Amino acid sequence: MLPQLIKVIKTKETADLSVTMIGVLIVGVSLWVYYGFLQNEVPIILSNSFSVVVNLTLLICWFRFREKS
Repeated sequence: MLPQLIKVIKTKETADLSVTMIGVLIVGVSLWVYYGFLQNEVPIILSNSFSVVVNLTLLICWFRFREKS
């Protein structure tokens, strides 16, 4: 998702994004972060937290740039 985010930030074009898929990804990786906290597993928490941040940023970009699409 990071290359997709970089492309969206550079082009400000979000027509190719599926907001439903981004939402599903955010929920899924958020659950993994929660699981990581339950298991006290730092690698799970860190890697999935990064993914949550990237996907949330992509969702924010979708809302911000959708009128221009």
